[in-house]
Amino acid sequence: MGKFVECVPNFSEGRDLSKINAIVDAARAVPGVLVLDVEKDADHNRTVLTFIAPVETAADAMFAVTKKASELIDLNQHKGEHPRMGATDVAPFIPVMDSTIEDCVALAAKAGERIGRELNIPVYLYDKAARVDHRRDLAKVRKGQFEGLREVIGKDPERVPDFGPNKIHPTAGAMAVGARHQIVNFNVNLATTDMEFAKGLAKKIRTTGGGLPALRAKEIFLESKGQVQMSTVLTDYKTTSIKRALDEMRKDLDPKGIEITGTELIGLTTQEALTDYAVESLKVQGFDKETQVLETKLLKLLGSWQSGANLLADALANTDPTPGGGSAAAIAGAMGCA
Repeated sequence: MGKFVECVPNFSEGRDLSKINAIVDAARAVPGVLVLDVEKDADHNRTVLTFIAPVETAADAMFAVTKKASELIDLNQHKGEHPRMGATDVAPFIPVMDSTIEDCVALAAKAGERIGRELNIPVYLYDKAARVDHRRDLAKVRKGQFEGLREVIGKDPERVPDFGPNKIHPTAGAMAVGARHQIVNFNVNLATTDMEFAKGLAKKIRTTGGGLPALRAKEIFLESKGQVQMSTVLTDYKTTSIKRALDEMRKDLDPKGIEITGTELIGLTTQEALTDYAVESLKVQGFDKETQVLETKLLKLLGSWQSGANLLADALANTDPTPGGGSAAAIAGAMGCA
């Protein structure tokens, strides 16, 4: 099997299903692409698409969805709670299935150059693909969002894109293309409408405010639920875990009597982050996630070629007509008569 990468483009459309489906179909049309998840949110007015693709076609797939989004989404008409600067806002490549972060950095540059050249969308390389240090942080790349960037691009030398024109695309804006490791998009819904409190809490817990390392946080008001949401991104869940982020919030929530009414995991989440939360919360001692999680153990056993060969041999040795040795014998006999 060849190398694959995970692609998680975020689009500034979470309400119009026909547009969302058209963008997803653009990904599916690229050879080798397997769509894993489509997560849309009307309050955020944003969709997170997750797919895997061979290293050879991953950049083509990212270009295809970006092109379709640029045809369908006009940021001048876009309203939503989530920060955004582009129709395709962010487009990270993530190593999975034998690919490396170096593969993803190369793909980000390849996709970004083509997007800038053919679609005339300014592209900023971020995270591991960043070519200047201050662009490793996505929040700094997206500062000012579409409206703010429109005013400064072409004037501020620090906002010159890595690829594409040094001016905003009139409807598709700009975008960040990057390479990163797995993150956890984790939202916490609070039983309050106090946005000032939430703003202070977000600033207090996030890395840039002097809070926890590897944590982004922003307050959002959910019109559909009439409550505040703390939207967080754990950029390194091994450094700041889900439980640690929750515990830090509760230091301010509990004294005010503000309850957590629910939480959300956006897009696909790595099993390790969830297992870590369970182990930390239950205070399990001496736990080995590699050997004590049943599904992990089974996948490792069944994933080896020896196991597959044994299963095939057992099936062929079976005397049942189907599936098994009876079927194999019948096929062999028919071929012998031909």
